[in-house]
Amino acid sequence: MSLSPPGRGGGSGGQVVPAPEIPAAQRLAAKAQAWPRIGHTRGLERWLGAPYTSDGKGAGDLAASQAILSALPARHGPAAAGVLPALPASGRLRPAEPGTSEVEELNALQEELAPFGLVVLGFPCNQFGKQEPGENSEILPSLKYVRPGGGFVPNFQLFEKGDVNGEKEQKFYTFLKNSCPPTSELVGTSDRLFWEPMKVHDIRWNFEKFLVGPDGIPIMRWHHRTTVSNVKMDILLYMRHRQAAQEVKRK
Repeated sequence: MSLSPPGRGGGSGGQVVPAPEIPAAQRLAAKAQAWPRIGHTRGLERWLGAPYTSDGKGAGDLAASQAILSALPARHGPAAAGVLPALPASGRLRPAEPGTSEVEELNALQEELAPFGLVVLGFPCNQFGKQEPGENSEILPSLKYVRPGGGFVPNFQLFEKGDVNGEKEQKFYTFLKNSCPPTSELVGTSDRLFWEPMKVHDIRWNFEKFLVGPDGIPIMRWHHRTTVSNVKMDILLYMRHRQAAQEVKRK
């Protein structure tokens, strides 16, 4: 997920497209202002914008992240400056309806927060339990007729299937993972994970999520079991924080 710069937004979910070409790796040049710790991010403020990982290697490619954002289709007009949706009271997050799939919840999240610049991006991967074995041409029909089925069509952009961990991982994910701490100390059961070598920053399972700012810098990372409703609350908290900071600058 990303917060798009003014004048840009996500494409419709009508087709699966290749991930944008990633420029040659370069070290992150600017540090992001630390965002106070949010429960699902495991001390992310220590890592925001850090130019090096703990092993001394470059944190990745800021241009990789910016390339993803710049390749998005232009939206008609800038992000709305209206009132953000109300934050739910603590402990009163409404659960999803029984049987609602995560992709359906992501559709709802995209629809609700798109006017405020949120762009949901999906990157299919077959490295977790071999759960995405089909060809790229089969991804959308599978969503429409099998799971969740019922004619479902994603309203967010899906990219072509690719690796997010291991030797052939997409550079965009190398950047994301090295910019944010892992969501858990445990990687998982090796007989259900299909990549080598395994590293501490690797994505643990399907539907692990990242939030990327308008400048291409990663802000948050969520465990794959974090509910979309909690992800939404964290995004709203960040949006409010950012909105307040911009208002202070204008004064």
